[in-house]
Amino acid sequence: MELNNCQRPHWIAYYPIVWAGLLICMALGHGQDGYPRNESADVKHYVFDLSLNDLNNEIVGESSITVGFDNEVKDFALDLVGKSGEFGMELTGVFEGDTEADYTHSGDKIVISPKPKGASTRTYKVQYRGVPERGLVIDTTKFGRRSFFGDNWPNLARHWLPCVDHPYDKATVEFRITAPDHYDVVATGKKIEESNLGNGRKLTSYQETAPVAMKVVTIGVTNFATKLLGMVGEIPVTAWVYPENRLDGFSDYGVAKEVLSYFVDHIGPYSYAKLANMQAKTQWGGLENAGTISYFENSVTGKNEVEGLIAHEIAHQWFGNSATENSWNHVWLSEGFATYFTILYQESVYGNGKRKEELQLDRKSIIEYYQKNPSPVIDHTIKDPMKVLSINTYEKGSWVLNMLRHRLGDEVFWKGVRAYYQTYRNANATTADFRAIMESVSGDALEDFFKQWLFTKGHPELQWNWTYKKGTLRISVQQVQEHASFQFPLDIGIVHGDGTILKTIFVDMPSKTYEIKVAGKPDKVVLDPGSWFLFEEK
Repeated sequence: MELNNCQRPHWIAYYPIVWAGLLICMALGHGQDGYPRNESADVKHYVFDLSLNDLNNEIVGESSITVGFDNEVKDFALDLVGKSGEFGMELTGVFEGDTEADYTHSGDKIVISPKPKGASTRTYKVQYRGVPERGLVIDTTKFGRRSFFGDNWPNLARHWLPCVDHPYDKATVEFRITAPDHYDVVATGKKIEESNLGNGRKLTSYQETAPVAMKVVTIGVTNFATKLLGMVGEIPVTAWVYPENRLDGFSDYGVAKEVLSYFVDHIGPYSYAKLANMQAKTQWGGLENAGTISYFENSVTGKNEVEGLIAHEIAHQWFGNSATENSWNHVWLSEGFATYFTILYQESVYGNGKRKEELQLDRKSIIEYYQKNPSPVIDHTIKDPMKVLSINTYEKGSWVLNMLRHRLGDEVFWKGVRAYYQTYRNANATTADFRAIMESVSGDALEDFFKQWLFTKGHPELQWNWTYKKGTLRISVQQVQEHASFQFPLDIGIVHGDGTILKTIFVDMPSKTYEIKVAGKPDKVVLDPGSWFLFEEK
C-alpha cells in the first residue's frame, strides 16, 4: 500500500510520520496490537449482499457469515460501526440459520451468543442499512461521475461490512452487488453472475475462493472502460479505468503483466482469481486489494510512470495478502516485503545499479526519519493500526531483507522466500515464523540478526578513517550511536585506478582497528560499495 500525493522521491509514496516507541525485548513472537480476538470462532466464508442507489448514500446490506467453532461454542463478535447521527449502520435483524439470534450491538461490536446445541459450522445472517462514513467511499470521480469504492485498509471494513476486521481471521468471500444498471461493477474474486433485474437494476456477483483479510477486499462501482491486458498462465490481467482515461490507463497499467509474471516465476503460485488494476477514489496512492488493486485517480497519465507503484501493489498479493501478518505490529512482513520485492523486480529489469539507487535513497530516508522518531521496526507499544506505517516498516524493513539476502546469498535467500510463501500461503505469519523458515533453509542462527535490525531502534553510526604503511591498510571504525553497539559484516572497497578489490571486515565492537594486506597504497577506500549494509557515516 502507498500513500498518495507523489511525495516519495523515487516513486509514488509518503508514509505518515507517526512513529514513537520504546524497545521491548519480547523476542520474535506474536504482536500485541490490542484487538480482542474470538477465542473459539473462525469465520470461514462471507456473502455480502449490498444494494446501492443513486438517490442517496444509504446502503442496504444482508451478509451471510459462515462460522466454524473449535471444541466449545462461545459468544463471538463481529465489527460493525453503529449508527450515530448521519453515519453508521442500523441493524434490522441478526439470525442464526432461520431463527433470530441472541445478540447485542454496542461499541461498534455485534456480540452473538450461539445456541448451545448445534453443528460445529453455522451460518449467521446480518441485515442492516445506513450511510458509511469511511471504508466505502461514495463520491464522484474526478470527471464528476458517481462512484462507490471499497477502501478498507487497515480496519475500515467495519464501516460498511459486518466482519472480523482484523487480518488474523481470513475467509473466502462473495460480493453480490445490486445497483442501477448503468454502472460497471468489479469486486474481489471472479465474476460469476451479471443479471438484469428489470426496473433499471442489475445484479453483479464476484466470488473469491482463496481466504482473504477484510483489509484487502473491495468493490468498484462506476463507469469503467475495461480491457484484458493479457494472460499470465490462467490468470487474466485487466485494466479498469475511467472512460475519459481509456487509452492512457490501458497503457499505464499494461506493465502489470510483466510484473505478475516475474513474481509468479520467482516466489510461487498466485492465489487469486484475477488481477484487476483499477483507477479509483482511494485515500492511498495504491491499495493492494486481493486480485483487484486500487490506484489513485491521477496515477493515469499515459506516461508509464507508475511501474514502481504497480510492482509494489502486485508484490503485496504474495506478502500481506496471501502470507498475511498475524498482528499489526508485524506489518513489515507486508510493507517491508513489498518495498524490497519492488526493488528486486526493478533490479531484474534495469540492473544492479537500480537496486543500489533505490536503496541509497531509502537509506537517506531511514536516517532522516530516525533523527525525529527513534524507534524499532517492530514496536509493541503501538496499538492503533493506523499508526503502524512508517519509514521503519517500509524502507527499513526493505533494508533488513537486503542485508539478509547478502548474508545468506541469492540462492539460499530465494529458497527461503519460496519456502516461507509455500508454508504461509493463504495463512498468517509472524516475524518468528519467517525467521524460523530462513534458519531452516540456511542452517544459520538468525535470532541475533532479527533482534538487532527489527527489535532494536536505530542503526550503526560510524566514524572511520584509513591509513597505509608498508603494504598494510589500517581501517579504524568507531560506532558513535547512543544506543547499543551493532554487530555486522561490512564490505570495504579498496580502489586502485579503475579496479576495486572487495574485502569484508566484521564490526563487533564500539571501536576497533582492522589490518588488511594490500599490494600498494589505495587511491581510495570506500565503505559498502555494493549498498548491502545499513549504516550512517558520521
